[in-house]
Parts: sequence; structure tokens; C-alpha cells
Amino acid sequence: MSGSGSHNGQRILFLIASGMSTAGSFAGLTAKGWILMEQTADPMVLALHFAALSLPTMLVSGPAGVRTDRVGCERVLIQAQWALLGAGLLAALAIPMLEGQTQVLMLLASTLLAGVAGAYELTARNKYCALLVDDTRQLAPYLTSFSVVFNVGKLVGPLLGGWLVTLTGPAQALTLDAATYLLPIASVIWLLKPRLELEQRSTPGKTASLSVAWRDCGSTLRNVLTFTALMCVVGFFHPGLGPLIAARELGTAPMDLALFTSVLALGSIAGGIVLQRNSHRFCSRPSLTLAGFGLITALAQLGMARGGSTIFVLAMTLLIGAGTAGLLSSSNLITQVGAPQILRGRMAGLSQIAFLGGGGLSGLIAAQLTISLGLPTTFAITGGIGVVLALWEIWRRGGTMLTEVRSA
Repeated sequence: MSGSGSHNGQRILFLIASGMSTAGSFAGLTAKGWILMEQTADPMVLALHFAALSLPTMLVSGPAGVRTDRVGCERVLIQAQWALLGAGLLAALAIPMLEGQTQVLMLLASTLLAGVAGAYELTARNKYCALLVDDTRQLAPYLTSFSVVFNVGKLVGPLLGGWLVTLTGPAQALTLDAATYLLPIASVIWLLKPRLELEQRSTPGKTASLSVAWRDCGSTLRNVLTFTALMCVVGFFHPGLGPLIAARELGTAPMDLALFTSVLALGSIAGGIVLQRNSHRFCSRPSLTLAGFGLITALAQLGMARGGSTIFVLAMTLLIGAGTAGLLSSSNLITQVGAPQILRGRMAGLSQIAFLGGGGLSGLIAAQLTISLGLPTTFAITGGIGVVLALWEIWRRGGTMLTEVRSA
């Protein structure tokens, strides 16, 4: 296939396949979270579950970025998708074959494998997207489209997962998770025709390292990564403690967790749409954009600390979803459009280290604070620190401008 029209159809196909896979993934995560909450009711176990998904990025996102830039994004993308399928099957088999602590350990192991494979998949996908656009101006809105589709999957997946757990048990949700990975695998292998001849690969040696990408990306992008990491360490713990937050604020039934997760997703969709419609303008003011989304999250966390009616809690949950989605998506977007093509695999790896690695640490820190001080106090501490960090970034670097790199 060639030409603007055919590439447009391919971009839509890739979005749909990725969105359906995301919905299956969140159905599986909802089922796992409910099982862990039902069997342990331990905040630390829930935090470890999210850490197993996110903390591998601190170890493997760097090598994933280096490998993507060296051997090619399509090859790494296909390999990562097969590994994600294996992780999904491991979780699905754990339900009928195991029980008790062994089952819990197997579920955590499957999530750990998914975290490792997901780091490679996201890194390769970011660079792969640039090979599906016909004009460099299309890259920013296309990347943000993945944020919207991802968050639609976050909305549909938990509802589907909660419904399957309620009616048929968690095995069905986990089986769905595994099956949906077949969709992006099939699309990349047989249906998509990216412009691979335009891909720039790094040569083996010291110039292909992660440290070179960190050095060569420039001070503005380094600040984007540093600020994102700080904000995530402080306040990106709601995915890990979601089952606990839902149980304390809404109820302990599977659909209560599904409601909480879906409201988060609605907020994420809203944040993603705002970013998509203003992608070039928001890219041009990176610190103001990141700090603005971070401030929304922090203020909502202070609202959760205050507490109130169910409607108020859900409203704060919506804002947390919007703020965190905007922060993570804009960080990924800015580092991609602001870096040359030869660095984009490694920049995607650095972005993942910043927001998923930071989020994994945040979950463990928040879990310990919750055990020691309680959930409302934890929200108050993280929200207060987040407000200070966001306002400081706006005051210090709010006027910083970024010029997009005009190369696919």
C-alpha cells in the first residue's frame, strides 16, 4: 500500500487493534486486582501488583529503546506482542490450575512478564507510528490518538472485566486478555505497510547507548523527563491502590472496582482529547503543559483527602484520571516530536522509565503511607507535594518553548 489515503486507513486499523487489545488488558487487570483484593486485602500486595507491571520499565525500557533504534521498530514490536500473549495465557491458566498463595504468585509473575514485554512494545510502537504518517505534522495528533484509544480501552475493559468476573468468574476475563493480543500481532505481520525505508537506525557502539540519547536530546527534553518522573513518584499510585480505594470509597463488589476504574478512564479520555486537539500548541510549551496537568491531579488528590459524598469522590477520581493521562501522554508526545528520529526509540524508553518507573515507586510509597497513616492522609501528603512541584515548575520554566523536529 502507498499514498496518503492507504496510510490513513492503516493508521486507523492500528489504532483499532491496539484499542481492542487495551480493553482486554484492562479486563484482565480488573480481574487480577479483584482476586488479589479478595484473597489478601493487603495494600502492599496491590501495590506490588502494579509495581510488577510498571517497575520493569526502570530496568528494561533503556535496553528496549536501544534495541529498537538498532534492529528496527517493527521487529521489536512483533516480538513484544508475542511475549504479551504469553503473559496473558499464563494468567488465564493460573485460575483453573492453581489456588491460594501459589495462584497469587503466578498472577504476579504474569503481570511482571507483561510489564517487561509492554516496555518493549510501547517503545517500539512510538517509533513505528512515525513510519505510518505521510507528513510530519500528522505525527503529534496520531500519537495523541493512541492516548484517547488507550483510555477508551481503560473505560470499556474494567466494565467488561467486572461483568465477566461477576457472571462467569475471573478466568473468562483473563482469557479475553490473552486473546486480544492476537489482533495487533495479525495487523503488524500481515496488514500494515509502514515506510520502513525511512527508519533511521543507530550503529552498534557507544553512540547507540541510552546515555547518549539523554545527552543529545537537549536540556528542555531532559527537564520534561525529570519533572514527569518527580510528579509520578509523588502522585501516580492510583492504578496500584485502585482496588483498595474503590473498596473504601465505593464498596467491595467487582462492579465497584469496575466503576472506580471506569471513572478514572473517563477522566483520562477527557484529558487525552484535550491534548489531541491542542497537540502542537501544547508541545510548544512543555513545562506549562506538564505542570498544568500535574496541578489538576494534585488538587484532585487533596479533594480525595477531604472526602465527601460518592458523587464528590467520583468527581475527584475523574479529575485524577484527566490530570495523570494528560501528564503521561504529553510527556511521551513532547519527547517524541522534540527528538530526532534516530533517538526516538531511546526517548520512548526514557519516557517509560520516568512515568511507569516513577508510578511503580509511587505505589509502594503510598501503600506504606496508607498502612501507617491511612488513605486520606496519604492523599493529603501527595496532593500537597504535587501542588508545590507544579507551581514551582510553572514559575521556573513556564515560558520555555520547544521547536518540533521536522523529520518522520
